Amino acid sequence: DAGRVMREALILSALESAQRAVELGLPAEKIILSAKVSGVQELVAVYRDLSRRSDFALHLGLTEAGIGSKGIVASSAALGVLLQEGIGDTIRISLTPEPGASRTQEVIVAQELLQTMGLRAFTPMVTACPGCGRTTSEFFQELAQVVQGHVRAKMPEWKISHPGAENMTLAVMGCVVNGPGESRHANIGISLPGTGEAPAAPVFVDGERSVTLRGAGIATEFIALIDAYVEKKYARGIAGGA
Repeated sequence: DAGRVMREALILSALESAQRAVELGLPAEKIILSAKVSGVQELVAVYRDLSRRSDFALHLGLTEAGIGSKGIVASSAALGVLLQEGIGDTIRISLTPEPGASRTQEVIVAQELLQTMGLRAFTPMVTACPGCGRTTSEFFQELAQVVQGHVRAKMPEWKISHPGAENMTLAVMGCVVNGPGESRHANIGISLPGTGEAPAAPVFVDGERSVTLRGAGIATEFIALIDAYVEKKYARGIAGGA
């Protein structure tokens, strides 16, 4: 069919161009093939074929993926399949930027894709429960956002002074149903009070209940606990750190 013809033409163009470059003296290990495809299924098919028919490094990226969640979902679906199969050496997320928004969103999505698949670690990831009838307050959602923003902002510094901090896991949970369990499984977790619960937020450090936070300063105190944990566990030259 026409789709198969198009894919074959794309693949042959890449392979023949690369082979000609080798004949002209470019080392094969310095060549990376990139096929410009904008459909999820087409991208998967093209790169599976390229991987099967050559040993050149492959650059994955869904061209013209779109804006917002559509672009993120499409890119993650296509690249996730290929990366899980061991296909791909470099990646790029192509998103149409929101008006006035930073282009760094593309880098963040690429990092989070690799990290959630367990392939690379860039910054501590925050686990947070979804909103439901037990969590009428939005405070836990706001705290999760603040925590993720804080650790992302600190990572350039931590990468140098506290190597290994990017592997830390954090949990910001909104009620007693999943809160204590998820918090215990994280390096640092907090279980905020849900609807009808006592206004107290227990904090768990490496599976053990550490302190209980109360009042208007919960966010500031929890951030301070995270910073103290990083300093204790990951600072260079300190036992338990890298």
